[in-house]
Amino acid sequence: MAAPKDEPKIYTGIVLDFETGDLDPTTGACTQIALQAIRLDTWEVIDKYVSYIKPYHKKDISGKQRKKVLKNKREAEIEEAQELMTYSEKALTYSAITMKMLETKGKDIEQVADDVIAFVEKNTLSKAKDTKPILIGQNIDFDKGFLQQLMAYTGKLKEFSKVFAGITDFWGNFQPHCLDTIDLGKLTFANDPNVTSYKLELLAERLGIELDDAHDADADVTATLNIAVVCSNRLRNSDGTGSGATLQKKEKTREHFKI
Repeated sequence: MAAPKDEPKIYTGIVLDFETGDLDPTTGACTQIALQAIRLDTWEVIDKYVSYIKPYHKKDISGKQRKKVLKNKREAEIEEAQELMTYSEKALTYSAITMKMLETKGKDIEQVADDVIAFVEKNTLSKAKDTKPILIGQNIDFDKGFLQQLMAYTGKLKEFSKVFAGITDFWGNFQPHCLDTIDLGKLTFANDPNVTSYKLELLAERLGIELDDAHDADADVTATLNIAVVCSNRLRNSDGTGSGATLQKKEKTREHFKI
């Protein structure tokens, strides 16, 4: 009886974009998140998730215990107002988001974190360790920082480390594997002197990708995915001999002889 054939592994990615209240993930709020789950073999979009996030307060996640101090109601209200995460007017205007939108349309941050974990688990199509989803994004380190904040604030760092591909760094923190479309753009256009910037809008224009509603998380995720698709197709359809590139060959440093 023939041995059963192993099923081919299916690799997936999670395309991520945040809109935020500030550029610093240690102080700025997550205001909107968008995810698209894709297959890396076909670039098929298999699932989507978009949500605004209700305003929330800054937390001490250092692990240090603070002394409890009794406060009257007014003092507690003042302290609560002071500890609201940063929602700068400039950032909100940039993304066309208002505090009222967040209060009326947003989900609690705990619910969003649970949704993200469930979304990634649902869209892991092969169960091997090396087939956990990777993160894909434009300037993905920025979004990764806010994703880590989201998980730390909701006590989901352990679950976060289990669902994504990644490693534990020197400091003991989990770092997901990431693919940045800026790097894909550089691989595609670094030899073109006319390309001097790798911003999302400029990459999209250069690749003939229509970008609607820029700086909306959902629209930016779609544009980011399309950039990855076009760059990937160029790499997959190339025989590696074009553009004057020369394959490197290691020079022999010692004499080889027969015994």
